[in-house]
Amino acid sequence: MRDAVLFDLDGTLTDPGEGITNSVAYALESFGIAVEDKTSLYPFIGPPLAESFAQFYGFGPEQVQQAVAQYREYFSRKGMYENVPYPGIHQALEELKQAGVRLSIATSKPLEFALPILRRFDLAHYFEHIGAADLAGRRSQKGQVIAYVLDQAGISDKSRAIMAGDRRYDALGARENGVDCAGVLYGYGSRQELLEAGVAALIESPDQLVRLPAL
Repeated sequence: MRDAVLFDLDGTLTDPGEGITNSVAYALESFGIAVEDKTSLYPFIGPPLAESFAQFYGFGPEQVQQAVAQYREYFSRKGMYENVPYPGIHQALEELKQAGVRLSIATSKPLEFALPILRRFDLAHYFEHIGAADLAGRRSQKGQVIAYVLDQAGISDKSRAIMAGDRRYDALGARENGVDCAGVLYGYGSRQELLEAGVAALIESPDQLVRLPAL
């Protein structure tokens, strides 16, 4: 049995689709790029933002910097609250906490955004540690965030911890740190993506998160 679970935020605890895609579309508008179908922007949910602008739109360093600034202008004002916890998340976290499982957040979202979101939806109190990226980009990769959480939580026996996330970045970041990952299928990553990334198990719905310590 494991006694520590690290949770991704976007696509695992909350559905941020509306806010993230609106924020990306707002940023792209500043470059004269109109997005008619915002679901086409779903790949932005999960990976580091700067990487996504470079990968999906071929932006150079200066353009990436401008796009990220525009994204954050909208996101901090409105987008971060265009978000909702998945049904059953509160109950699952409560059950895990009552069972004595140590819960932490490991998200690529900057702390300045992650913490207000967790507080807004009454989720912050479940977690002993909230690991997030920083706005300066010194800790942006998921592996770096997971390493930070493990250190802050004093988890030296990696077999006692498991990561839960919806994208391959969660699985790969966990593997970098010697931690297993359970892939959640109700988020934004596909079954194929998660299996190819080497997840140890798949979670079909939020209520199944209570199974994490036994996986």
